[in-house]
Amino acid sequence: SVAALNVMFTWLMCLCLVPIIFSYLPIPKGKANATHEPNLLDRLLAKTDTLVQHKSATIYLATIVITIISIIGIYKININGYVVDDLPKNSQILTDLKFFEKNFEGILPLEISVDTKRKNGILSISTLNKIDKMERMIAEYPEFSRSISLNTGLKYASQAFYNGDSSFYRLPTEIEKNFILIYAANSGKGNGNMLTNFVDKDKQTARISFQMADVGSKRLDQLMLELKPRIDSILSPKRFNVELTGSSIIFSKGTDYLLEHLFESIALAIVLISLLRLAQFKSLGIMFVSLLPNIVPLVITAGLMGFFNIPLKPSTILIFTIAFGLASDQTIYFLTRYQQELTLTNYSVSQVVSDTIRETGVSMAHIALILFFGFGIFTASTFGGTVVLGLLLSITLIVALVFNLTLLPALMLWLDKKKKRKLISAEEVARNADKIDH
Repeated sequence: SVAALNVMFTWLMCLCLVPIIFSYLPIPKGKANATHEPNLLDRLLAKTDTLVQHKSATIYLATIVITIISIIGIYKININGYVVDDLPKNSQILTDLKFFEKNFEGILPLEISVDTKRKNGILSISTLNKIDKMERMIAEYPEFSRSISLNTGLKYASQAFYNGDSSFYRLPTEIEKNFILIYAANSGKGNGNMLTNFVDKDKQTARISFQMADVGSKRLDQLMLELKPRIDSILSPKRFNVELTGSSIIFSKGTDYLLEHLFESIALAIVLISLLRLAQFKSLGIMFVSLLPNIVPLVITAGLMGFFNIPLKPSTILIFTIAFGLASDQTIYFLTRYQQELTLTNYSVSQVVSDTIRETGVSMAHIALILFFGFGIFTASTFGGTVVLGLLLSITLIVALVFNLTLLPALMLWLDKKKKRKLISAEEVARNADKIDH
């Protein structure tokens, strides 16, 4: 919403201030108002016009082939995100994190909440044994560290109670439970109770903490699918409510949430832009054909991500919504000028398309190049996500420009020919009807 308001504010500022500024500037002299000599861009646009007018089948074929190849690339996209994978490889922070991950079995917290659904239920020896079994099961996975929980505290308290004898590093028995709990409760610093870090005040819910490696959202999802049924087999859902959380799981869920809403946002944008174009141009045909030059660049971008092994993650998901908006902007430039020329002149659609390519194409190319280098600056960043964002957006802008200057006008000509064929068919039907009457 903030970005949308800024765009509208910028538009109003340009609409008001640019004419005022120009009114105070002197009239251009010399080369500024001299006869325009065709430059490289003009020659490229002239060749583009020739291609559109005489070789539209080539444009359609190239679009289909490129789209099919891109779809193959889409199937190769790896949906996977790491918490720290966008940091530079030589970053000291990344080096430190990898050191802790290697030597201390993880850097990301995994928290498990076990609710017994009854007061003092967590102090039952049978419950403590089940939690201990779950902890040992999770610790078998190389991705997780040893746990820190009520059980850990009770084991240390039991060992300390028996003068540090390591053979007593275990959970207390039913007989030992009461005095070990009292001993553990009084073992905190000062007047603190160390058990409050792991158990709620009603002794109903326990907290178990693990550290885990940054294994990526894909592997984390697999781990959660494996762990959940195994945890349920130890702590029955009928008696216990077990919740897994922590920054690692939140990050994974956030990636899934962003991916899910990516498709929703693009679909919503397509619907809204389609309705606006329908209201502006009063033509279903124009509405549908104008979407293709906007969607095909997104497909190509996704294909490039698949072929070059660029994963879909929070830092790259934004590419598609931004690219769709910029591609749609170019399409609006073309269609608005096309409609204006068609309304104000008696030229044929072919001539209007040609004029639009040669005239509006210049401003479209200039804007695309400015944005290309603007986003290209991002590639100088040391943050991986920013580099990929700048690179792919720059490529998408040029691809969108090419399709808006080739595929879109070719489709406009196709619509005109289709309309003429319908008119000719209607006239032939009318003439045949007159002959039958006579």
